[in-house]
Amino acid sequence: MASADSFLHLARPLGPAQITTQPSTAPLSVTVQPQALFSILDHSLRRNADQERVIGTLLGIRSEDGTEVEIRNCYAVPHTETAEQVEVDMDYQKEMLRLHHRANPKEVLVGWYATSSELNTFSALIQNFYGQQGDGTFPHPAVHLTVSTAPGQDIEARTYISAPIGTTPERAADSCLFIPVPHEIKYGEAEKSGLEMIAGAKDREDRTQPILTDIESLERAIEQVLEMLERVSNYVNNVLDEEAQPSSALGQFLMNALSLAPKVDPANIERDFNNHIQDVLAVSYLANTIRTQIDLSNRLATAALTMGTGDALGESAKGGEQPQRGGGDSRRGGRGRGGRGDNRQREE
Repeated sequence: MASADSFLHLARPLGPAQITTQPSTAPLSVTVQPQALFSILDHSLRRNADQERVIGTLLGIRSEDGTEVEIRNCYAVPHTETAEQVEVDMDYQKEMLRLHHRANPKEVLVGWYATSSELNTFSALIQNFYGQQGDGTFPHPAVHLTVSTAPGQDIEARTYISAPIGTTPERAADSCLFIPVPHEIKYGEAEKSGLEMIAGAKDREDRTQPILTDIESLERAIEQVLEMLERVSNYVNNVLDEEAQPSSALGQFLMNALSLAPKVDPANIERDFNNHIQDVLAVSYLANTIRTQIDLSNRLATAALTMGTGDALGESAKGGEQPQRGGGDSRRGGRGRGGRGDNRQREE
């Protein structure tokens, strides 16, 4: 083959194939989200010791014409593979796809993945299964993503689609032409901080990375912006001094970037920033005050319940003392009468 990344797998015997409706093999571009790669790596780490590779299903979105595919999610599919045969749990695959559609109705089946860069006859068999009509990606081609997970080596990802070839209908399921397609790994601003933290932990012996506070994150972002501004300023000065080769494309890019910046006086920016800080402090103060008032209200309510129970007990105790006072008065009256009787006897 002319290209080292192209693979052709033929199953004998060769012969003319029947003319049928074939899936589209138009050129397309593939975008892979980082969470899909992390799921594939986690699946590879949890595989059995006797498994050389694991496979799974790729899910994502596809453009209307089918030329752009974005891989957003994936899940593992159990399979057993030997030198003679391969077995894939088809029922598990269909049930998981049905459940995933209930949770994420916008994501569709786009292909499958394998944690090995090797493409063989079993790969062609699985590729044809995912690209079939009905439960497959037909009429769009199924995307095959390979992720190399060899220990001590960099992770390498490749994407392919398949094209049908002229074989007999009996052996068509075992034959296909893998065509490499361009792919790109993209992440958003929300995922950038997490990926930077993971990348920073790879250079540490304990593989840990402390979590930055909001102030530290802001400080790091400002330092990065200042560093980029200094680099651009040095480049522009070197071009003006004829010490660096000018580039029209880079100049146009810088001009477009500067045209988007608002033309505001630095004093106004400082004033607006200080006003914003004061607003944030005021909102924080009000939030703390409301939290304190709620805490005091809860404590007063609890104290009122406790004091109410104590008053009831005190009233019961007072009510119980009244008969005792009456009895005491009777006894005192008795002693008084007895005393008067004694006086009479003494008088007599």
